[in-house]
Amino acid sequence: MKIKEIREMDTQALNGKIYDLKEELFHLRRRQAVGQLEHGKDITRVRKDIARIYTVLRERELGIK
Repeated sequence: MKIKEIREMDTQALNGKIYDLKEELFHLRRRQAVGQLEHGKDITRVRKDIARIYTVLRERELGIK
């Protein structure tokens, strides 16, 4: 996800997206543990998306931007 896309979403949608991404991360880690994950970069992508969303939520909380 791009940061611009994240900033356009409302807070409730972002919280739902975090839930979905954490669920996806869980499944990716499970697939990696059993050796079925082909692209390890998928885990990195999901983790960075989660971090981006948390950053935007924190900015909103502090009133930045």
